[in-house]
Amino acid sequence: MDPAFLGVFLPVVLGFALCVKWGKKERAVTVEVGGELGITKRNHRFQKPVEKPWEGANTLFDLFEQACKMHPKQKFLGTRKLIKKELEPSSDGRTFEKLTLGSYVWISYEEAYEQVCRFASGIVALGHQKGEKCAIFSETRAEWLIALQGCFRHNFSVVTVYASLGEEALVHSLNETEVTTVICDRKQMNKILALGDRLQTVKRVIYMLDSEEKHEPLSIRPPTSWMVTSFEEVKSLGQNSLVQPDLPSAENIAVIMYTSGSTGLPKGVLMTHGNMVATIAGVSKVIPDLGLDDVYLAYLPLAHVLELAAECAMCASGVGIGYGTPLTLTDTSNKIKKGSKGDASELGPTLLTAVPAILDRVRDGVRKTVDSKGGISKKLFDIAYKRRLAAIEGSWFGAWGLEKLLWDALVFKKIKAVLGGHVRGMLSGGAPLSGDTQRFINICMGTPIGQGYGLTETCAGATFSEWDDLTVGRVGPPIPSCYVKLIDCEEGGYRIADSPMPRGEIVIGGPTVTPGYFKNQAKTDEVYKVDETGMRWFYTGDIGQFHPDGCLEIIDRKKDIVKLQHGEYVSLGKVEAALIVSPYVDNVMMHADPFHSYAIALVVPSEQALKGFAHAKGIQFESFDDLCNRDEAMKEVLQSLHKIGKTAHLQNFELPAKVKLLSQPWTPESGLVTAALKLKRENLRKKFDEDLKKLYA
Repeated sequence: MDPAFLGVFLPVVLGFALCVKWGKKERAVTVEVGGELGITKRNHRFQKPVEKPWEGANTLFDLFEQACKMHPKQKFLGTRKLIKKELEPSSDGRTFEKLTLGSYVWISYEEAYEQVCRFASGIVALGHQKGEKCAIFSETRAEWLIALQGCFRHNFSVVTVYASLGEEALVHSLNETEVTTVICDRKQMNKILALGDRLQTVKRVIYMLDSEEKHEPLSIRPPTSWMVTSFEEVKSLGQNSLVQPDLPSAENIAVIMYTSGSTGLPKGVLMTHGNMVATIAGVSKVIPDLGLDDVYLAYLPLAHVLELAAECAMCASGVGIGYGTPLTLTDTSNKIKKGSKGDASELGPTLLTAVPAILDRVRDGVRKTVDSKGGISKKLFDIAYKRRLAAIEGSWFGAWGLEKLLWDALVFKKIKAVLGGHVRGMLSGGAPLSGDTQRFINICMGTPIGQGYGLTETCAGATFSEWDDLTVGRVGPPIPSCYVKLIDCEEGGYRIADSPMPRGEIVIGGPTVTPGYFKNQAKTDEVYKVDETGMRWFYTGDIGQFHPDGCLEIIDRKKDIVKLQHGEYVSLGKVEAALIVSPYVDNVMMHADPFHSYAIALVVPSEQALKGFAHAKGIQFESFDDLCNRDEAMKEVLQSLHKIGKTAHLQNFELPAKVKLLSQPWTPESGLVTAALKLKRENLRKKFDEDLKKLYA
């Protein structure tokens, strides 16, 4: 046989065979645990939950200390230098801050350990005592992790607070936990000082400065009883008065994490060192070859359990962590000066974590760029995309072998460069990832993207899709450190006896399940249960189904199921996940109630897409807000939603009958979405109550 023919034919056959094999691989097994009727799964490779990555690693501080001893000279924490900050005007008269950032400056594991020891001794010297709690209220940065481990060195529990949390939630979190020391960045310090008379127990504020910031006088005078000092001063104080550590045990509370919550005031989840270590042990066994050659890009909120667990897992494996921000992530990000590099381009990460909303933006940004170029560039992209999509979905006639390499070189290389060009794997969590976006990342970035499922109450740990699993819409089998069970959900009509797959409420058990909520025993008793074997279970309120190979798919949320006037059930979250794919949609919230026979929707439209439609149709408008109120625009968006909905096999009653277009984006700062960009449904309903009433009028 012709060798040239073999060179093309064999990769095709082998690739196809692997696809078939991957699709049929067993990933979890059924096992009975506890007496409650249900279907329980565990990872097929482990007989019982894994509680720690290795012997002697019982706490988060153990993991950190051992990593520092194993990899003392390895680069650990990287931060970019700020070269220039300037204001630039936009076409609508507003001004935006633009940054020119330099290369990453690194400290090693050895240097980080030294800084942690100094900071730990410094906060003790300031007067922070055993039993008191510290809070970290800051954007994600290297000092955040140093402060965290410094607190752990003396067994101080840490209260984590989102930097985007509103005033009421912030005051509630700090007062409820009786925090005495707040560690914050300079921006958040002004919020703390402004709330000084409402914070009942705070005594000390430690603020972090960027390298280029100066020790300027405080713009707001703190209460006279407070001690306000800088992060560097605390480390210097500790260097001159080193204190022996008082190390925690696995049962001690490491973090009280306040969820951003979709309703009401946030709840503080109690997380032990053992809970977090179990999650890290489970995830580390799933991600292949995690180690010294990897570089992780950190930019999501460290106050979110997904990012905290990810960074602790990276640390345990000796990975370098380079810090960035969502607004400086790529070369075209909002705060990056044109012509200078974004964080991903400068760092060249091999690993990163993302929430679906950010991946959707990456997808939309690339597609808009391709569409704007048009011509031969767009035709090449469309052909390459279809050929690679066919291959990934198992077709013999897709682009394999040499053809794949050709398309990578001609089309996808530039797209990969958006995230630095070296990414070998991504983790998506925090919300469901659309199949369209998952395939886009697989093809254009040339990398597997593992979907994870978990909650703050389970330390992010529940399931994780293995990187050789090319299916979409699933969140994988249980990680090795927990069990996942389905039980009947009568109100939604989901039962474990359903065919072709068992369906029901998802319940998670094992060492990742946390003790409960801080000072909220009633809510703890409602959603946490202990079975007759002593295993602790958390009732998530999410609805899932098990595929034959043991992988879980999230299909609904108990709180999102609404019964319409004529008896049909609408799952708001399921419909939103389908409609977000529309090119006209940046964000969407479905709304329904039992007093009407149809659903409606609030939509934040894509400004570029909607203006493009208006220009093509010759529609005159004075501003984007004006365009959003035009009947032609609303009709076009509604038609797009119905088309997308039909493609996603939604029923007519599930589709919005009317829409309201809103020109202002929903941000964590506005209190309309969480830090993980999930909808705060009750807040949205309250804010747009009049608009919803008009749609039903």
